[in-house]
Amino acid sequence: MSEGLPIRDLPDARERLADLAGLSPAIFLDYDGVLTPIVQAPEQAILGDEMRGALLRLRDRWPLAVVSGRDLQDVRERVGVDGVAYAGSHGFEIVTPGGRHELKGEEYLPDLDAAEGELREALPGGARLERKRVAIAVHVRGMEADGIPGVGRVVDEVAARHPRLRVTGGKRILELRPDLDWDKGRALRWFLEVLGLTDAVPVYLGDDVTDEDAFREIRDSGLAVVVRGEDDERPTLAHAALDGPDDVRSFLEALADL
Repeated sequence: MSEGLPIRDLPDARERLADLAGLSPAIFLDYDGVLTPIVQAPEQAILGDEMRGALLRLRDRWPLAVVSGRDLQDVRERVGVDGVAYAGSHGFEIVTPGGRHELKGEEYLPDLDAAEGELREALPGGARLERKRVAIAVHVRGMEADGIPGVGRVVDEVAARHPRLRVTGGKRILELRPDLDWDKGRALRWFLEVLGLTDAVPVYLGDDVTDEDAFREIRDSGLAVVVRGEDDERPTLAHAALDGPDDVRSFLEALADL
């Protein structure tokens, strides 16, 4: 991703709102680190009432989707807003506001089941395994730094025995997913096409390396916004940045007022 700038060098996304005046945006939002702060345990990431209110206002103006690494049902329940499109497991499971459901990688579920069993046997203490429908997440947040490489070796060894799966990563997390050409960027494109939004200007807010696929997808056609977090040195394909969920809420409220 050498073509991108370090996150710290990006301008504030609110300075780009004027570029959207008179256009029809379609808004795509990650959940953890964007709508809620990053927390020690995933179950502690609770959407605040003010943020939910901003989402409701935004939904009433523009097409809105939440695209998360969480399981689809988990993120739908946490957001709790009807009339919104949702994508879980980094886009592998999708539902439209009208109820159309799409599941990618279902034929890989036996591979994931087998890998899950091996990981539960081999992972060292301190690592937390989370089984999603079409992915396996291994959380290392809270572990001592010298123990994390050992977790990576175990995940790589299990992946080597299951060539239909691939290892990906994020903030303090390793994941095994189906080795398919599918990611958040492909899910975003799917939404635009299926929902008849090909003339809309996509606006995507994300905070993690998994969101870079979506940033790449709209690099020349929309507005990609990265939410700053633990590593502001890493390069990104985003056009602009925000400093955290409070700034995200301010940005979304301004979008609703366009």
